[in-house]
Amino acid sequence: MSSFPIFDIAGSSLNAQSVRLNTVASNLANVDAVSGDPAAVYRARMPIFKAVMDSNNPDTASVQVQSIVENQAPPEKRYQPGHPLADQEGYVYAPNVNPVEEMVNMISSSRAYQSSVELLNTGKELALATLSLGR
Repeated sequence: MSSFPIFDIAGSSLNAQSVRLNTVASNLANVDAVSGDPAAVYRARMPIFKAVMDSNNPDTASVQVQSIVENQAPPEKRYQPGHPLADQEGYVYAPNVNPVEEMVNMISSSRAYQSSVELLNTGKELALATLSLGR
């Protein structure tokens, strides 16, 4: 932990939102990846966050990525008998990724990331102003 907890808080937020953005990008990249086996199809992933309290200052907390979990909803079953990946019954299985939901996650995460960058910049300006008071 630094002597300026605001940097730790903003830094942990930047890291968490970066993981969230990467997860959304992975989900969107695989939205059309079909498979002939429902067990092998891509499943949407989402990060799970947890708050971590600062032992030196109980009024502050940071965020950590606890894990990344797969959505357990069943894949979408599509009847496409001419598809090269179709199973014996003519079905292919599409990922359980909702593109609209992923776009909302992307916008939300992007805004949170931008807010953390602004927080870092403000913290830096305040630290520099504090240092210049001693001159």
